[in-house]
Order: sequence, then structure tokens, then C-alpha cells
Amino acid sequence: MACMKLQKLQGYLEDVDIFENPKILLEQYHTSPEIAAQMIYLIAFNDDNIQDKCIADLGCGCGMLGIAACMMECGQCVGFDIDEDALAICRYNLEEKEIENMELVQCDVTKMELGTKWNEKFDTVIMNPPFGTKKNAGLDLLFLRQAIAMTTSTGAVYSLHKTSTRKHIEKVVRDSWELDITVVAELHFELPKKYMCHKKASVDIYVDLIKVTKPEKKRSKEKVTKKHLMSS
Repeated sequence: MACMKLQKLQGYLEDVDIFENPKILLEQYHTSPEIAAQMIYLIAFNDDNIQDKCIADLGCGCGMLGIAACMMECGQCVGFDIDEDALAICRYNLEEKEIENMELVQCDVTKMELGTKWNEKFDTVIMNPPFGTKKNAGLDLLFLRQAIAMTTSTGAVYSLHKTSTRKHIEKVVRDSWELDITVVAELHFELPKKYMCHKKASVDIYVDLIKVTKPEKKRSKEKVTKKHLMSS
């Protein structure tokens, strides 16, 4: 088990470069070192789903979550993002931190064809997706659906979502997708003023760290199906 303490992990993330000119259409906000450290620490020590695991960071941006996972001794991390400028910052951060076990892929993670290439490739998916506000309504669920397709049958998705959307997300995941969902932690997210349309210096948002997994019954069905296909 990775033994880096929470405060040390957060301190290590403090000098990770972030967006200088975030793009409002992509809802680009960096994940704070505090939130990233708490999230990855909980996943690592509560569930043992970081160390030696194959990790995907969807919408990786500047790489805060992926870098945290690498520091907690993940086996391999792949960061996915649509924005080349964000990936350039991430590459710089990886070079500065001398991290060699994280690779980057530029793509639109909401496109379903991505799920075919990377289907069931990852033990754990971590992400801080766009919250899906204004013109991007529902984007958070598109990210979540894609993340689920990319995990193994025994894998887990860990994602940050506004607490105010908890009931809606739980209903979709449990009732429509028939998956298990757990609120792992409630965290405080401070969004600083980044765009011209923002009137306040910062806005406090409460977010849930959720965990989504396939129920045991669904996993068993998948195993039977795969066994049948191999014998036919």
C-alpha cells in the first residue's frame, strides 16, 4: 500500500501548473491540490484502487488527478482530454515532476467510439468532469457513462459532481443504468473568478465524490457470456 501521507501529497501538488486562460465552453476549472489529494488518498487507502492499478483520468486537464495517482504509485495512468492547450500544460507538469508512467491522449471523451478502443481497459477511472451547466447540460453524465464503459467488470469509477445533482445522478445510475453508486465523500469546491461573466471573486460549491461499480449480479452475467463465447 502506498504510504505517502495526505498533507505530503497535497504539498506535492501545490506547484502543479494550472490553466492561465481557461476556456468557458469546455468548463475548464483546475482541480485544487486539496481536493485532488483528498480524492486520491481516499481511493487509495479506503478501497486500494490506486496502487499498481491501471488508471484513466478523463478530462485530465492540467493533470492534477493523474499526477496524484502516480504519486500514490499507480501502475499506469492514461490522461484523456479534448484540449491540446491543456495537454501541453499537463506534459510540462509531467516533465517537471519526472513522472514517466502517465501518457496522454487527445480526444473527445464523450464520443462513444472511444469506448470501443478502450473498453474495459482500466481498473479505475478518476475524473472531475464538467458539471454540465448552461450550454453543456448533461455533459457530466456523458463523461460518467463513458467512464463506466472503460472500466473492467470489477473496476470502479470515481467522479466529482455537484451535491445539488445527487438525487438525479443516483436515479440515472441506479434505475436507468442498473449500476451501484455510493457517495464516498462530500467535499467543498471553491471556484475562483475566471471568466468575464463571473460577478463574484469566488463561488463555493459542494461536491460529491461518487463511486460507481457494476453490481455482482451484472458481473456474473458478463463472465457467463464471455465463457459461452469462448466455447462456441
